[in-house]
Amino acid sequence: MVSLRPFIYLTVVVLIISSCISASLVPIGNGYHLVSVAKTTDGALIGQLKVNGKNDVYGPDIPLLQLYVKHETNDRLRVHITDAKQQRWEVPYNLLPRQQPTPTTFSKQTKIQTTEFAGNEFVFTYISNPFSFSIKRKSNGEILFNTMTEKSSPYSSLVFKDQYLEISTSLPQDASLYGLGENTQPHGIKLHPNDPYTLWTTDQSAINLNMDLYGSHPVYMDLRNVGGEAKAHGVLLLNSNGMDVVYRGTSLTYKVIGGVFDFYFFSGPSPLDVVDQYTQLIGRPAPMPYWSLGFHQCRWGYHNLSVVEDVVENYKKAEIPLDVIWNDDDHMDGHKDFTLNQKNYPRPKLINFLDKIHARGMKYIVIIDPGIGVNSTYGTYQRGLANDVFIKYEGKPYLAQVWPGPVNFPDFLNPKTVSWWADEIQRFHELVPVDGLWIDMNEASNFCSGLCTIPKGKQCPSGTGPGWICCLDCKNITKTKWDEPPYKINASGTPVPIGYKTIATSAVHYNGVREYDAHSIYGFSQTIATHKGLQGLQGKRPFILTRSTFVGSGHYSAHWTGDNKGTWDDLKYSISTMLNFGIFGIPMVGSDICGFYPAPTEELCNRWIELGAFYPFSRDHANYYSPRQELYQWKSVAKSAKNALGMRYKLLPYLYTLSYEAHITGAPIARPVFFSFPNITKLYSLSTQFLLGSSLMVSPVLDKHQTKISVMFPPGTWYNLFDMSRAIVAKETESFSVDAPLHVINVHLYQNTILPMQRGGLISKEARTTPFTLIVTFPMGATNGEAKGKLYLDNDELPEMKLGTGQSSYIEFSANVANGVMKVWSDVVESKFALEKGLIIEKVTVLGLSGVHGGVAVEVEDNVGSLDLSNVEMVESDHMFLNELQGKGNKKSKMVEVKGLQIPIGKKFVMSWKMGLN
Repeated sequence: MVSLRPFIYLTVVVLIISSCISASLVPIGNGYHLVSVAKTTDGALIGQLKVNGKNDVYGPDIPLLQLYVKHETNDRLRVHITDAKQQRWEVPYNLLPRQQPTPTTFSKQTKIQTTEFAGNEFVFTYISNPFSFSIKRKSNGEILFNTMTEKSSPYSSLVFKDQYLEISTSLPQDASLYGLGENTQPHGIKLHPNDPYTLWTTDQSAINLNMDLYGSHPVYMDLRNVGGEAKAHGVLLLNSNGMDVVYRGTSLTYKVIGGVFDFYFFSGPSPLDVVDQYTQLIGRPAPMPYWSLGFHQCRWGYHNLSVVEDVVENYKKAEIPLDVIWNDDDHMDGHKDFTLNQKNYPRPKLINFLDKIHARGMKYIVIIDPGIGVNSTYGTYQRGLANDVFIKYEGKPYLAQVWPGPVNFPDFLNPKTVSWWADEIQRFHELVPVDGLWIDMNEASNFCSGLCTIPKGKQCPSGTGPGWICCLDCKNITKTKWDEPPYKINASGTPVPIGYKTIATSAVHYNGVREYDAHSIYGFSQTIATHKGLQGLQGKRPFILTRSTFVGSGHYSAHWTGDNKGTWDDLKYSISTMLNFGIFGIPMVGSDICGFYPAPTEELCNRWIELGAFYPFSRDHANYYSPRQELYQWKSVAKSAKNALGMRYKLLPYLYTLSYEAHITGAPIARPVFFSFPNITKLYSLSTQFLLGSSLMVSPVLDKHQTKISVMFPPGTWYNLFDMSRAIVAKETESFSVDAPLHVINVHLYQNTILPMQRGGLISKEARTTPFTLIVTFPMGATNGEAKGKLYLDNDELPEMKLGTGQSSYIEFSANVANGVMKVWSDVVESKFALEKGLIIEKVTVLGLSGVHGGVAVEVEDNVGSLDLSNVEMVESDHMFLNELQGKGNKKSKMVEVKGLQIPIGKKFVMSWKMGLN
């Protein structure tokens, strides 16, 4: 369940506060100069910076800074700047494990004279006064990050005050930037000059454009194309404090209200390399259970168990795939976490229902919010009080209001809280054997602001009227520097205090940490605690869906994009947000299909399930006040769902293999088209299409009343996945008008690919046992070519996704056509699991050939002689082209299907036949 604040603020106007977005007329600082520099024993560069003159704008400058620079790996450089005299707040090293700057004194170091510090990929160069630095790519000397200022620069030199830090980099005009979220970007995936990019986790509906939303990801990817060759690099400022990032097109300025400068630079040079290097630092994406890639259904407003039972049965009757049924807070007793409403969700009946769906292979997930209801009869609260787990204000648990009414917020920075939380998860799992947890409202959201008390003689909540109206007695807190910092970030796009509708920023966490510093990691810390709690249950792979995210959240959880609207615009925005989260290292992501509220039109819901069937995380979720929008509610939507989800369930082995690759390399499941074609500048802003993996392109309908759409195809041959006899050949990157009637989504498979698919089904448990088909694609009309594909299989109950356990198998498929012979073969790593499951390949379909001459030969590892081919059938059919012009010269191109095979997927095989030579 989510906050209904968007109902109140549907027409929020972004106020661009001049102090946030444009350069100040008054100098904010006078810069620093380098007074000493040396090398440490571990190979880092360390220096001391002294302020160049007093300046009190936004507070006094910190007089002496420490500079620490280290090439931490061959492709990662760190630049860390902090107060030389006093320790400052940083993202806790126990939450996000990483190297710590080596504490050293200058007497133990070697003084150096050079102004360059080179590593394997980067060169760090500096100027002593005013101190500035640049990062160069060693291979070509290209400057990637440059903090030098000139008189004409619209930004200041380095500024470092207690509550205001500023640093800038100049950028070439043609640099394409991506990231800096979470926000809803109306201009698409590419960062847009002069749009506000504010980072401060906020319970603010995703319908609000260009505003700080639920997550904070101060990282961007910079893609540049010089002379037709593209190179990408990444920049992370690891800082959890509120910040405005001002992107002007030719420069980028960070304005941060606390913490330190802790920059990490990732050398790429490909976009995939950048995400690989980034997730190597912040944590690889979490392994996901196989079933989580199935379809999910949720609604806030399933008032009792019988409604949930009806939903499950209606999906089955409509023959629409469904793996997971969710409850928003309807199952709870008075909105309280870890409780059950015994009237509407009586435990004996709920357990019977769960036994039934678990036997079928379905799963059940419920929501929990961080706010713990203040209630003398509520065990979770009483145990929390006894363990002293709550965030404090002036020594007492800080009081807020969320759905249960008055609440206290657990302090997940406190180790005792993590243990208490895990115990509450264990107790609840014994009550209700859920299969995962959905953690919401964890920005943290508060329906009140300031310092509050429970009103005397008044019920709170009242039980009537909207539950999100504050009913506590509250007063503003303005007396502290944490509640009213000197610099006001553009939080919520409105001139409100940063503590508005959240925990007061002067509240105190474990060890005296202020909410001011830790605010944006609140959801992240809850995610880690929840992950630890779920890991302790039965040793199974956890599944967590979280709303608020930070750098590293993908190591533990999936994410959905929050409160969206049932509009065509929101349908479009969902693509850019999904692609951004892939870059952020959170590949398991999706938006509420058909929109969270209000009612979508029937046509929109058709188009949304066609797109949503190809989100990595695919879930229909609706609001309490919206009409029902399960996919079977309209006949037309049911038809589109059966078509699109039917294909998704055939693709589950491919999606699961992509999930494995995400886990070991960080590679996004859904990714921008330019990831596979980085040299093509036309694709840099393409936000209406995307790739699943490297070669499956999804091109949805995003506007009403369309039955034809313009689709951009990079050069090569693309095959329609729903009808593989149809092909499009692009000579260069060009747009084609393609048919898209109501129940059709265009999904195209690129040349040189081997795609493993299964027959599909209505539930992933059944679908994953069906026989495989291999789709092998070559360029249309090619007489020579190669194709590659991969398949990862495992026992997805295991906590980890890895080889070497005897519970997983990995298969690499290869194919080539040369000298008139077509050959397909496999290489199997750890065959045991696949063989025990009895999985077979029943068909191989090869696209783009010139035909067949003679019969097929198949050899399988450990078989004496050739495989029995008595039931094997080879079928040829002509490819059809988008238009006659494309078909010229390609008329004899064939699709060849080899059917009736019984090849164990766990054994190496070689298949070959002679091509028809015309």
